[in-house]
Amino acid sequence: MSHVSQASVVTTPDGEQAPPVPTTYGEVKGWFSAYDQVLFDWFLTRQDSGEAQPGDLLELGAFMGKSAIFLGRYLRPGERFTVCDLFDSPATDDFNVAENRTSYPTLTRRGFETNYLAFHEALPTLIQAPTSVVADEVKPASCRFVHVDASHLYEHVATDIASSRLVAAPDAVVVFDDYRSEHCPGVAAAVWSAVITGDLHPICVSGSKLYATWGDPEPHQTALLAWLEGRSDLWHGVDVIDGRPMVRIGDQGVVAPEPPQPLHPAPPAEPAPAPAPVAARRPGVRWRKLAKDLLPPVVTRAIVARNRRRRG
Repeated sequence: MSHVSQASVVTTPDGEQAPPVPTTYGEVKGWFSAYDQVLFDWFLTRQDSGEAQPGDLLELGAFMGKSAIFLGRYLRPGERFTVCDLFDSPATDDFNVAENRTSYPTLTRRGFETNYLAFHEALPTLIQAPTSVVADEVKPASCRFVHVDASHLYEHVATDIASSRLVAAPDAVVVFDDYRSEHCPGVAAAVWSAVITGDLHPICVSGSKLYATWGDPEPHQTALLAWLEGRSDLWHGVDVIDGRPMVRIGDQGVVAPEPPQPLHPAPPAEPAPAPAPVAARRPGVRWRKLAKDLLPPVVTRAIVARNRRRRG
């Protein structure tokens, strides 16, 4: 059973501590490299250039909202941004229960909502359910950008891939996370199977994500290669897989785009108080102490008596 909702506020049940509200994008937990942020920005900005490509945004798997917050900046008027995640709902099978317990023990819907609303006025449409329901909840051929970062289990990823094909608009960009990570071979098996035996066409790969389309990859790749030629902070090469080119991209010191800005930034830190002035020592103090330590007592008493007579 799925729970679909859209609201602009988040409430905390009585007796539960409210999640901390982030005041910078860096405070939001998650894994989203600087150069994948650069690539997201390039693909999404390109969809706005020339004849803007229509369509909605979709994310499968949200964790604490880091990539969703980033994606939300590119939502245009009249479009829909949908996020699907189990959040703190029970998983549907024992393997998924184990994965959630070990990999995402802090994942809660309230945490996601708190983080997202720190940067955006309203939440996306949230589907709190297994991602297998997406094909029934999202309009077919409606999404221009899909980010898949949900379960790492082969059967679930295969379903997510099939769902992405149903909801993707023509020439949409579909991004798969963890396509090569050693801790989730099920993702690699499902994604590369779709490439070799299906109609999923890779555009490019980064260290963490595979960018693909169910349409023609050539226009994306031509524009991407032209853009990469002008960048010294990203290296790239082209491999051919089964007769089809695929662009490889690596990080050479790239800087992430300007991060999403919080609606309510933290107040600037108050300047540190100036150190208290050190009282100047009277010139004679040091010499009197030195005389007391080094001279015979009779001499010291004579000097003190003389100084008193002078002051008198």
